[in-house]
Amino acid sequence: MVNDPVGDFIIQLKNAGMVRKETVSIPYSKLKHAIADKLVATGFVVNASKYGKKVKKTLDITLKYTEGGEHQIQGVQRVSKPGRRLYRGVAEIFPVKFGKGKRILSTPSGILTGEEAREKNVGGEELFIIW
Repeated sequence: MVNDPVGDFIIQLKNAGMVRKETVSIPYSKLKHAIADKLVATGFVVNASKYGKKVKKTLDITLKYTEGGEHQIQGVQRVSKPGRRLYRGVAEIFPVKFGKGKRILSTPSGILTGEEAREKNVGGEELFIIW
């Protein structure tokens, strides 16, 4: 039983990239799909699509690699955990790894990156950072 579905999701992406897998198939949820769409938009993964019906839905994610064969996701760090939720105001959202990484937040406007949250002037729960 997984108590932290977001943490499990990002670690599965990182581990699959370390062993050079093409795709990852994980159990579907709307939150994971929204996060995967944001990772597609930021360029960390190629594609995210939903398969299946009713209870047996899966989210298939195609991983992205550089021209040298390195995985696009070098590292992830889970910030807000089920036992300790961390919220950031718009003034506390800073760039990650000198602009090379992204901060993913759950806001009232949906799942946003740190830059998008600053543009929309909203804060929220900081899910994780990825670089």
